[in-house]
This record gives sequence, structure tokens and C-alpha cells, in this order.
Amino acid sequence: MYNNEPLVRLVGEQADPSSYHPSIRQRARSSPCLPDRLPSLAFLRREADQNAPLAIIRQLRRSPSLHAQELSEEDRSGSDTSPLPSPGASSDGGMLSPKGAPKVKAPKLKLPPANWKPPQPFEVFRAVEKKDIMFLMEVRDHAFHLLLRKSGDATPLLHAMRIGESHRDVAIILVGALSRFVNHLEEEDLQNPETRKMLKALRTNLKLAIDFGLQRSQSDLIASYLQTLIMSEGDKWVHSTVASVSLALRAGNEAKPVDTASQAVRKFATRELNKAENIASLDDYIANATFDLVLMGAWSLVGDVVETHILPTYAFARDLRMYTIFTERVHQFRTQISNKAPKRLRWQLRVLDQVGQSRGISFRRKVELLASELDEGPGV
Repeated sequence: MYNNEPLVRLVGEQADPSSYHPSIRQRARSSPCLPDRLPSLAFLRREADQNAPLAIIRQLRRSPSLHAQELSEEDRSGSDTSPLPSPGASSDGGMLSPKGAPKVKAPKLKLPPANWKPPQPFEVFRAVEKKDIMFLMEVRDHAFHLLLRKSGDATPLLHAMRIGESHRDVAIILVGALSRFVNHLEEEDLQNPETRKMLKALRTNLKLAIDFGLQRSQSDLIASYLQTLIMSEGDKWVHSTVASVSLALRAGNEAKPVDTASQAVRKFATRELNKAENIASLDDYIANATFDLVLMGAWSLVGDVVETHILPTYAFARDLRMYTIFTERVHQFRTQISNKAPKRLRWQLRVLDQVGQSRGISFRRKVELLASELDEGPGV
């Protein structure tokens, strides 16, 4: 059945135009409603900061190597692209002062005052008992080795811990002095046999502090202990783990190189610390070490196609030091890498560079970004 009303009305209008009265359209009733409130600007910025790096990294699959324009601009800048070591390189290839990065100096012993003379070990122990913090800080600055020297069967730190809770603050200050020494060591210091001996004594003191439970008050104690362990005799572990990670990177995403590095670090920490509560407080250090292992593994693969040195172990898990050296090397050999490196390796290098330069995000977030692309992404 059809509705012919419009046709009938049209015929009637044509027969008698005067009888035509247009129908008045009824006004729609307004029904106002309030939409959901938009997210705050802080929320939008936080989401952008989290998602922007991942979006940029995903785009790198389309251009795994440096663009021709980027290469030509860098070449015009007159930068040195020779495969020979740069002037700031060390004997084993470590950059002592990467270009554009501030060099962190080791805490050299300050010149003592004219009337100051090295104290005897018993004087250091007496300062611990009397809580003479100023005197202990002078020893730290002018005769650091005395803070590690045994007198009888105890060191100053162990002596403070044995006294009891009343001297816990002194023990924490001594641990801070030991951690400070570790965190500021540079490669040239590690070449000194005396520094190696001090690191072994320092490692023993830090382990005693962990067993005593001082890590609850000194957040970086465990990280300093592991760093000391690696500096003193952990090179072999670093090199063997880098070899495993480089094999995983060569195999591609199926081998999960980021997870390989993370599991290796956790296994090493578990073996040395033994307690789960200590491992749980190491998330930042584990993430830092994982990121550096992937950097070192990728650069190890570059060494197969370009004549270069491995990345130095003295910078391992020390904030952004390894990344700074890595970017310096990539810039130095960018032309050879673009011409000789496999497509997958060029893409991996760009991903690592992009993740490393992301500002304002923790190492844990950087490892998550790496895993999402190098472990779980479609790959190249």
C-alpha cells in the first residue's frame, strides 16, 4: 500500500492555487543535556608523554636507517666520521669524555690543611664512638682508605654497627661515604691496582651493611654494592651476558633480547643478594642494567661490520653514561653503519637511540618501551 497524499495535494494545488495553505512546521522541543567533562590538561599531557615515544618508535619500522637528508646535513657539519678512535677514547674504546656530555670527575682526595696529619686507625674508631662526623668527613676527603682498613677484626663501619642502634646514624653516614666513592669512579681510576684493592674491601663493607639491614635507610646501598661487585670482578659476567643479548638481537624479536637481558640481571642479583626483599628494592638498578646490556649487545653487532671497540664496562648501570658513549659512537660511525649494517640492526640502533633520548621517563619505562618494540612488536 502506497501513500499518495503528496500527489493528491499537488494535484489540488494545481487545480485551485488559492486553496493552498502551507503546513507550519512544528518547532522541535529543546532537550538540553550536559556532556561528560573533558579530561584535565594535566591528564592529556601525561597521556601524551607516555604515548608519544611509543608512536615515534613504531614509525621507525618504516625508516630503519638514517635518512639521506640527515646524513648529508651531518656530513656538511664537518664531523669526523673516520673509523679511528676519537681523541677522547680510552685504550679499550671507552669514551672518557663524550662530546656534548659533561664529564663526571672522580672524587679525588682534597689537599689537606697545612696542620692536618693522617690519623691513626684508633683515632678513626674513637671518632665513630664519639659521633665526630666532621672528623670522619675529613678522613673521607683526605684519607679515604682509612674508612676501609681493619683494626683487629672490625672496620669503622662494622664497629659502628656493633655499638648498636645509638650509632646507626654514624653507620648510615659511613655507608653514604662508601657509595659516593663508587658512584664517582672513572675508567682511569679502575686501571689503578690500588683502586681495585679498595673496591674489594669496600664491597665487603657494603655487604656487611646489607646484612645489617641498612638498605632500609640508605636507598642506593644495594645498587652501590652490585656496582662495586661488577667493577671489582664482574667484567666476565658482563661480557658473557652481552654476548647472549647480541645473539638474541641478531635472531630478532622471537628471541626477546630485552627479556633476555632483564632475566640475566635478576639472576645475577638474586645469586649475590639471596633475599627477595633486597631484589624488590632494585627495580631501578635492574632496569638501568637491562637497558645498558641491550645497548652493549647492539654495539657488539656493529663491531661485526665496522672496525670499532666494544663499549666500556666501567659505565655499566651508571645512569646515562653508557647511553652517552653509545650515541657518541653511533654518530662517529653513522656513515659506515648506514652503508654496511643489516636493516634489522639499523632499526634496532634507532629504537635504542630514540628510547634513550626520551626525557622525563624512568629506566623502567624505557625498558617497557624497548620490550614493546624489540620483544613484542612485529620487528623488521
